Amino acid sequence: MSSRVPVAIVGASGYTGSELLRILHGHPGMAVVSVTAKRAAGARLDSVFPHLRGVSDAVVESFDADQVSARAQVAFLALPHGEAAQVAAALHKRGVAVVDLSADFRLREVSTWQAWYGPGPSEPGGPSGPGGQAGHVGHSTHPAADLLDLAVYGLPELHRARLRQAMAQAKQHGRAPLIAVPGCYPTASVLAVAPLLSAGLVSADGLIVDAKSGVSGAGRSPGLGTHFAEIAEGLRAYKVAGTHRHTPEIEQELSGAAGKPVTLLFTPHLVPMARGILSCVYATPIGEGEPDRFRAALAAAYRDEPFVSVLAPGELPDTSHVRGSNRVHVTACYDARSRRVLAVSAIDNLVKGAAGQAVQCANLLLGFDETAGLLAAPMFP
Repeated sequence: MSSRVPVAIVGASGYTGSELLRILHGHPGMAVVSVTAKRAAGARLDSVFPHLRGVSDAVVESFDADQVSARAQVAFLALPHGEAAQVAAALHKRGVAVVDLSADFRLREVSTWQAWYGPGPSEPGGPSGPGGQAGHVGHSTHPAADLLDLAVYGLPELHRARLRQAMAQAKQHGRAPLIAVPGCYPTASVLAVAPLLSAGLVSADGLIVDAKSGVSGAGRSPGLGTHFAEIAEGLRAYKVAGTHRHTPEIEQELSGAAGKPVTLLFTPHLVPMARGILSCVYATPIGEGEPDRFRAALAAAYRDEPFVSVLAPGELPDTSHVRGSNRVHVTACYDARSRRVLAVSAIDNLVKGAAGQAVQCANLLLGFDETAGLLAAPMFP
């Protein structure tokens, strides 16, 4: 263990914490030395997660910034929005590299964070709704606004160079790096269409994102909106008409890809399955050309990406084909009759949409092979 980087998981009692534990258990360069959670403090980890029996006999502890910083070089935060920023600030002050899976550092403008994540009711479908970290702590102002400019948005396919530079720049300036892991809906949606915007193949105007998520995105805390009898045999949209909190994050990243402001319509749906996100993005093409140019643009953009597969013509992404993995399946096609482009992607919301992407970012941060600990094949059926 001495040759491996010591890491902590803060907020380990939820689904994202469970996935981090599963992935890091087999990681060749990182070792989990601290596991904390409010609800499960004092309990053995394998009693909180029975599937970890025989894997870990660690005891969950209450969070203490001094204790975590004394043990760990990197901390993965799987905490509610608002609370995560406070913990991140405490650990950052103590020199711990932070990989935050909440939304507290994803948005570049503090006013945007305040408008979408400040005081207000939680989303339906769980503490924060499918596609968000469980829970939310309201604040009148951002709890750590001074760290926003330091945070690197952790979508490697778009920001790999910045992620690789983060550790070197942190050492140069005598501060710890801070990574903001993207949300699951933004990951799926941005990867589907960003290359088409960057290549000028589709218009930045009139984009529509229609996405479906499994209920694990709502977190582990029980609630009426994710009760089996309430969701089984049904399919519903929620947080429609521009009210879902992932909307500004998707717009922020696609605006960067397009080189101009993007305002889109995002409609999320709750699907009665445990894992997975399927995102369909509808766009208007620019100019004329071969119908396959949109899929070809994705293939060119993702040619060297270790986790992204661009499907062959006629094949469509399926969440069951990426389950349990850090993989992304994506394609794009053109409907000549309606003159619309459809870009589709499938991910596992708990892996590429959360824990796996966090580990991918940490690998880049620490100089490991980007795929370390993440090469497990998808589970099927």
